[in-house]
Amino acid sequence: MVPARLGPAVAMVTGAGRSVLAGWAHARGDYKLRRAAAGPSAPLDMALRRPPRLRLCARLPDFFLLLLFRGCLIGAVNLKSSNRTPVVQEFESVELSCIITDSQTSDPRIEWKKIQDDQTTYVFFDNKIQGDLAGRAEILGKTSLKIWNVTRRDSALYRCEVVARNDRKEIDEIVIELTVQVKPVTPVCRVPKAVPVGKMATLYCQESEGHPRPHYSWYRNDVPLPTDSRANPRFRNSSFHLNSETGTLVFTAVHKDDSGQYYCIASNDAGSARCEEQEMEVYDLNIGGIIGGILVVLAVLALITLGICCAYRRGYFINNKQDGESYKNPGKPDGVNYIRTDEEGDFRHKSSFVI
Repeated sequence: MVPARLGPAVAMVTGAGRSVLAGWAHARGDYKLRRAAAGPSAPLDMALRRPPRLRLCARLPDFFLLLLFRGCLIGAVNLKSSNRTPVVQEFESVELSCIITDSQTSDPRIEWKKIQDDQTTYVFFDNKIQGDLAGRAEILGKTSLKIWNVTRRDSALYRCEVVARNDRKEIDEIVIELTVQVKPVTPVCRVPKAVPVGKMATLYCQESEGHPRPHYSWYRNDVPLPTDSRANPRFRNSSFHLNSETGTLVFTAVHKDDSGQYYCIASNDAGSARCEEQEMEVYDLNIGGIIGGILVVLAVLALITLGICCAYRRGYFINNKQDGESYKNPGKPDGVNYIRTDEEGDFRHKSSFVI
C-alpha cells in the first residue's frame, strides 16, 4: 500500500488490465514509477528527477535582453527583395524588387543607383528618374523600380538605398543584378570551297549581337560535330578540333570523308541562329598530272628557243640598210659615186679614183 506522505498516485492500465504503471511523488521532488504485471514477476522501479523550478530573479536578465533586442529590430530599417538576380529578354519590361520590411519612418528617402564598368550613376534621385532611364522607368510601391523596353546596355548592378531618419538604424541598402539577354543574329560563316587531301583547312563562324556571348557548334550534312574528332569513333577518319567559344573549326589534315555541306549555329540562353550551308570539296592531288604538265611546258619552251635560233641563223633578225644601187651624179664631176638606199633621203657616198 502506498504511504500517504508520498502524494497522489497515477495509474494507467494497458493491455486489457494485465500491465499497470503506477507513480507517486515524493515530497522532495523525486518520482517513482512501478510496473506491476499479473503473476509472480518481480516489480521494476525507475526513478526520474523532476527539473528544478527557475526562480524569477534568474529570468529577469534574459527578459530584459529580449526586450532590448526586439526594440533594436523594431527601430531599424530593413530591406528585402523578391528576386536579386532577375533575367529578362531585350525589349521586355522588368521590376527590380526593393521592399521595406521594418521602419518607423513614414516617408523615408529612396535612391536607386546603377553600377556598371566601375562607374556609379543615379537612376532615381530627388524623386525623379535620372539618366538614360528617364521616360522608360518608374517607382512602384514607394521603393521598387520598374523598367520598360530594356536593352543590353541596362545589364548592370542596381543598388536600392533607403534612409529612415526616425529609425535607430537609419540606412539600409540592397543590390540587384539585372541581366538582359539578346538573341544571336545570323552568324557569318566562311568555308573553303576546295581543299586537297592532306592539307589543313579552317572554317570560321562569327556572331557579334548575342548577349551573353553565344556558343558555336558546327554541322556536317546535318550531323553535329564534336569538339574533338578523337572523342567520337564516328569521326575516326577525320582530324579536327572545334573551339565552341570562337567558332573556329580546324582540320589539321583533311580526308575525302570530310567533304560535305557545312553550317554553324550560334546559341545562348535567349535563342539561336544558323548560317546557310556551304560545301567543302576535298580532292586528290594528281602527282602524275602535275609532272606531265611541267614536261609539256618545258617542251614548249624548248621549241620556242629552237625556232628563235633558226630564224637568227637565216638572217631574219639582221637589218640590211645597205641594199641599194650605186650611181654617179652626172652633174657633179667630182669623181664621187652616190648610193641610194631604200629609205628616202638616206644618201651615202664613197670616194672613187679615176685612172
